[in-house]
Amino acid sequence: MKILGIETSCDETAASVIRGKGDKLQVLSSVISSQIEVHRKYGGVVPEVAARQHVLNILPVLNESLEKTGIKKDKASKDLDAIAVANGPGLITSLIVGVETAKSLALAWDLPLVGINHIEGHIYSNFLEHAAEIEFPAVVLTVSGGHTMLVLMKDHFSYEILGETRDDAAGEAFDKAAQLLDIGYPGGPVVALKAAEFKKKGRASDIEFPRPMLRNRDFDFSFSGLKTSLLYKIQKDPDWQKRISEYCYGFQEAIVEVLSQKTIRAAREKGAKTVLLSGGVSANTELKGQLQKSVSEKLPRAKFFSPSPEYTTDNAAMVAAAGYYRALHQKTSSWPEVKANCNSELE
Repeated sequence: MKILGIETSCDETAASVIRGKGDKLQVLSSVISSQIEVHRKYGGVVPEVAARQHVLNILPVLNESLEKTGIKKDKASKDLDAIAVANGPGLITSLIVGVETAKSLALAWDLPLVGINHIEGHIYSNFLEHAAEIEFPAVVLTVSGGHTMLVLMKDHFSYEILGETRDDAAGEAFDKAAQLLDIGYPGGPVVALKAAEFKKKGRASDIEFPRPMLRNRDFDFSFSGLKTSLLYKIQKDPDWQKRISEYCYGFQEAIVEVLSQKTIRAAREKGAKTVLLSGGVSANTELKGQLQKSVSEKLPRAKFFSPSPEYTTDNAAMVAAAGYYRALHQKTSSWPEVKANCNSELE
């Protein structure tokens, strides 16, 4: 079965074709047009600008993805089995570009269409490489600039949301920290780089950050107070610009500890056989390393997986993977039924 995936939830225009048979998935093409340079001068994504870029990029990205697999547009109806598109949550003007393109292709090629929740796409990024090894129930920490969520995955498409952020997502907190420290955009990679520089020095830090909601019995998160803590600390420190790497280290450590410990507790309480990490922040090596170590030490019977770096941020291969499993379980739609929804919830 071959699935074409389309992703335009935020500021990446992406298309991918995957082939699946049982629990064996193969990425035949994955093309992403990033808008980071476009939005860098604004310090964040501007929705209207993002939508205009998607309009410019969507057809070239689709054409390149199809060409890499040798699929001719006039024969796509025979070479493809379904089209999957991220239809929410996200920026509504961005989502509309991808959804309407997918609907047009589904109509023209007479193919079934699958609307994919963006967060579900991130969850299924793990299935691109580890599908045969993942056992249910699985606890998934999916964390990016737009969401931070702990999900119990009982089976394919059977989700229970255990906890989510009450304010800033972890990735958003990294971006805001980078803004406060004036070290660039996007914040996650640059904060991680600076934190690694301090860690290499091998000395302890005397900058202490709170661990928001770490001791709460629920699985929710809150990171807005952490950003405020950083602001107050640098306002009181006349030499903060000389200690940027140390501030980044302490800030990152606080986020990683909260995310890791809550994930482990959730996995233990729910009897998870697998712990999955996904989303843009899963590219953070400190988070991945600490969570993997914690699973090994505290949940020795559980497996841990996270996607390769190219599948951590928004991409269409993850959308195609989720679409493949939905098509496999006969959960497809006709093109009029799929609509963009910026507030779509994981169900």
